[in-house]
Parts: sequence; C-alpha cells; structure tokens
Amino acid sequence: MQEKHLFEYAVIRIMPQVEREEFLNVGVIVYCAKRNFLETVFEINPGRLQAFCNKLDLAEVQENLAALERICRGAEGSGPIGKLDRAARFRWLTATRSTVVQTSPVHPGFCIDPHETLLRLYDQLVLL
Repeated sequence: MQEKHLFEYAVIRIMPQVEREEFLNVGVIVYCAKRNFLETVFEINPGRLQAFCNKLDLAEVQENLAALERICRGAEGSGPIGKLDRAARFRWLTATRSTVVQTSPVHPGFCIDPHETLLRLYDQLVLL
C-alpha cells in the first residue's frame, strides 16, 4: 500500500461585499510538504459571478487569481512572497484578509497523490 501524506487545503472564494459575508467558491489551493507540492486550480465563471454581483470587476478578480497562481509556483513576477519556501507561501496565501479574493480556513487531510486530491477537491467544492 502506498504511503499517505499529510496535506492542507483552502478554498478560494470571491466575496464582492465583505461586510455581507456572501461568497462563491472559485478554486482550491493544496499544500503537501512531504511531496514538495503547492498548487492551485481555479476558474472564473463570468455569468455566475455577474449574477452574484453585477458590479464586480472580473478583470481585477482574474488578475488577483493569476497572482495567487504565480505565488504558488514561485514564478517570475510573484514578488518577494514568491521567493519564500512553499510552506511560507501557503501560509501567506491562506492568511485571513478582508478583500474580494479570500480563502477559507485551512483544512488538513491525508492523501497519496496531492495533485489528484487537488482536482478532486476542486470538483467537489467548486464545480458541484
């Protein structure tokens, strides 16, 4: 049997009016230290977001989500946060904030394949 590894995840949410505490799930971030894994998957559904809040700037939301993805990868253009180790980047990405793009509290679990887990969580928590 393959070894299971501790992983942590958070759901990426769009909360157009923070004071109302209403949100839509648009993505997931998964971190697994043992597998050196930190990835995110997200998708903007313009019709759904516009129906939720017609004043939402979709281009700004898309850029903020792209920045999260760059930071996850530690990619060029991710700034000083992108230069941190994976654990520190995950903690920064999932820190509590009062902005339109937020994350849920962090949840732990065990997995064999963190990428497969990322896609399963995305399917369960965003697409359904």
